[in-house]
Amino acid sequence: MASPPRAQQSATRRHENPTRVPFEEFLASLQEGSWAEWVDGAVVPLAPASARHQRIALFLASVLSEYVRARDLDEVFQAPFVVRPPDPLARAREPDLVFVRKDRLSLLRDTYLEGAPDLAVEITSPESLSRDRGEKFVEYEAAGIPEYWLIDPDRTQSEFYQLQRDGRYRSVPAGPEGIYRSSVVSGFWLRVEWLWRDPLPSALQVARELGVDL
Repeated sequence: MASPPRAQQSATRRHENPTRVPFEEFLASLQEGSWAEWVDGAVVPLAPASARHQRIALFLASVLSEYVRARDLDEVFQAPFVVRPPDPLARAREPDLVFVRKDRLSLLRDTYLEGAPDLAVEITSPESLSRDRGEKFVEYEAAGIPEYWLIDPDRTQSEFYQLQRDGRYRSVPAGPEGIYRSSVVSGFWLRVEWLWRDPLPSALQVARELGVDL
């Protein structure tokens, strides 16, 4: 069993005495066009994503969306989209991608998810790496998110974690053919080398390989 990454100090700079706002005020600020997360009552701005980051996010969102639509599983949401984990975590994060099963859509609000999604995906950048591998790893584990993917384009490295009965994440490697099989998106598998192709394969091509008729 692989050891989970240890929490690291976030690369995000914060004021020594940050202004703290209620969650509702944080949501209102997002409606004005900002992209940020809410951490212990403080609004933490997020850096813009790179073009490569955006391409991988769009590729995964397209493939997953078509797959869950065809299988009636139910919805995939792409950032910017706020996830507010259960109490006592006073946090609201914006994963790059989340999947929510049909039987849990009652958690969905107009502008955010009130609770843990079934899958969270973070595509790292130099600015977000320590936060995604540290703070968010610990938070997502504590929130009970069943599956967490960490995709690192700069290192062409992918990590897949599945929550165990003891409430801890376990690293689950891709199989001998380089294929990772999800535990929460029923029947879904990902050929990891797809993520590193330039250009990325078309969502149509991948969906067909997954057995989805478009």
